[in-house]
Amino acid sequence: MGLWYNDFINIRHSFFCVNVAQINSKGDGSMKFIISGKNITVSEGLRTAVEDKLGKLERYFTPDTEVVVTLSVEKERQKIEVTIPVKGNIIRSEQVSNDMYVSIDLVEEVIERQLRKYKNKIVDRKQSAGNFQQEYLDKDYEEDEEVKIIRTKKFDIKPMYPEDACVQMELLGHNFFVFVNAETDQVNVVYKRKGNTYGLIGPEF
Repeated sequence: MGLWYNDFINIRHSFFCVNVAQINSKGDGSMKFIISGKNITVSEGLRTAVEDKLGKLERYFTPDTEVVVTLSVEKERQKIEVTIPVKGNIIRSEQVSNDMYVSIDLVEEVIERQLRKYKNKIVDRKQSAGNFQQEYLDKDYEEDEEVKIIRTKKFDIKPMYPEDACVQMELLGHNFFVFVNAETDQVNVVYKRKGNTYGLIGPEF
């Protein structure tokens, strides 16, 4: 089961201006980059910077791995979002700065730390190598740590519409709210975004 992300300017209906995604593959056994821009033109320089910097992750991933990259600009916020679907997991990171090239540098470093720190959580040894290089699978990293869940909370989930879930979230003073979507009968999550807007997360089977 994966997740689809439906971020919208307001919870009713709005649309982003998004440049058409560009699929870039060097044809030399490198990973496949899918790059798109929101409120920004993906120039040759930016595309090259993304491919060169994130190309360093080839030591971990096989050549058929897709790297989905979204560059966006909002005022002085220059953000890069990177999603790498792998068997059984989704590796994702986003970084923001006032310089897109700095954001690109930061996101590669964060993803590499994730791969080292959580290797045993990301890779299921019972499965085949999947999208990962054998060298990465064979190597032990000292940074790997146990994930500790220190609190569990249970609550009733009631059917409601996304708009009503947002209101309920505000009344509770929370940043997110879990509910059963009355339109789809599936478990969804609404969450607060900047600028008094909301996001909706739901399952995709």
